[in-house]
Amino acid sequence: MFTEKAIMFMYAVTPVHMGAGSALGVIDNPIQRERHSEHPFFAGSGIKGALRDDGVEPMGKEMVIKVFGPEKSGAEHAGAASFSDGQIVAFPVRSLKEGYVYLTSPFVLERFFRLARIVGLNIFDSLSLPPLSDTQALVLNDKLLANGQLVLESYAFEKAADSEKLKPVAQWLAQNALPQNDSAHKFFSEKLGKDLVMVNDTQFSFFVRNSTVVEPHVRIDDETGTAEDGGLFFTENLPPESLMVSLVMASIERRKKGESPNEPTPAKEILETIMRNYENKIIQIGGDATTGRGQVVLHFLSGK
Repeated sequence: MFTEKAIMFMYAVTPVHMGAGSALGVIDNPIQRERHSEHPFFAGSGIKGALRDDGVEPMGKEMVIKVFGPEKSGAEHAGAASFSDGQIVAFPVRSLKEGYVYLTSPFVLERFFRLARIVGLNIFDSLSLPPLSDTQALVLNDKLLANGQLVLESYAFEKAADSEKLKPVAQWLAQNALPQNDSAHKFFSEKLGKDLVMVNDTQFSFFVRNSTVVEPHVRIDDETGTAEDGGLFFTENLPPESLMVSLVMASIERRKKGESPNEPTPAKEILETIMRNYENKIIQIGGDATTGRGQVVLHFLSGK
């Protein structure tokens, strides 16, 4: 039973390719997407694997086995930690003014609030997000407007009258979604606080489907120095500045019966070990590591 819980924010510093493994459209290597929403997500197994790979040096092999379980003999016992799929909180979209915005939607925020409540963060219980038409957006920063409109990519939105209702959400994320004791994140925290924009769920789904980073790649023949036939392929990435969140849960240490005379490590210590060793740490997640993909910075919050 998982008795200790925290949320883990993952902020993309570089493009991230968490591959889906198969292609249905023109993109040869698409990213993972939820079936029902088509929103990008990070599979919990991929998150766990990335953390395990990065944890051997700071945590030590013995603690890694306690937290994540045996590497090759998984049947012996399970690890004491569980990681849910990472879900989107804010998605960067190009803006005519101020470079880009952090885009979100009611569905996205309600899912995040649900995770926060699970770990004891009872935030925004009384918050009422207004309904929006396809041409409306909640906009906090008037500098984002051009001739009174917000222009994202080539699409224009009117600023909704009750935009200020988004302000407490933006301020909370600015103060809590990124590490606050590192000046490297100061600019991005401040921008998140002023340039968070909310559109309706339909429009948000459109942007997360069509505004990812798609890169062409060409395989070169070593002998001729030219492109191989059929060597052109396209890879999709989640863009940098994307904000994801996952639920981290911990139980008492699991092990084979009679394996050790010592008391098992309690769940609180397991969770604290994870948070202490990975807080404000950049890890590599997903594929294409040798081309700089998959660098995300981690930040933890717990309600206890």
